[in-house]
Amino acid sequence: MGSACDHDHDHSGLHGSTLTRALEAAEARASAAGERMTAPRRRVLALLLETGEPVKAYDLIARFGEDGQAAKPPTVYRALEFLERLGMAHRIASISAYVACAEHEGAASHAAAFLICDCCGSTREVAGPDQGAIDAAAAAAGYQIARTTIEAHGRCPACREAA
Repeated sequence: MGSACDHDHDHSGLHGSTLTRALEAAEARASAAGERMTAPRRRVLALLLETGEPVKAYDLIARFGEDGQAAKPPTVYRALEFLERLGMAHRIASISAYVACAEHEGAASHAAAFLICDCCGSTREVAGPDQGAIDAAAAAAGYQIARTTIEAHGRCPACREAA
């Protein structure tokens, strides 16, 4: 994430009852998909939701244990794969980080689009392009898309204002 940023930002995530409701909704979504929200999956999702910004996998591994104990890497990576597959989290490849999906009730296959600040590292999920148009273009080329993620880099309003 950006290190040239020397001004304040609000990167607050979910806490308290808002976090609890989001986790309960995720559990219901997993159950509706015929999946289980295991304790490790729930913990990784909670960490992503609490942070409110992209998190690298090794930071999740280090913060995994509520008692300060790090997790084994496969535990976190399997949880991230599950959360990605169900559309509850996205991997942002350009910064090698994961973020909770802002479309908590959305479909697992929506086209995720991210605005990423190169100064402070803040990331905002916005409505992506029409998935049907992307699927049609892929089909015309003989491809079948599993997931779509669009990443746009620039500067957030706070960083632009501070510049």
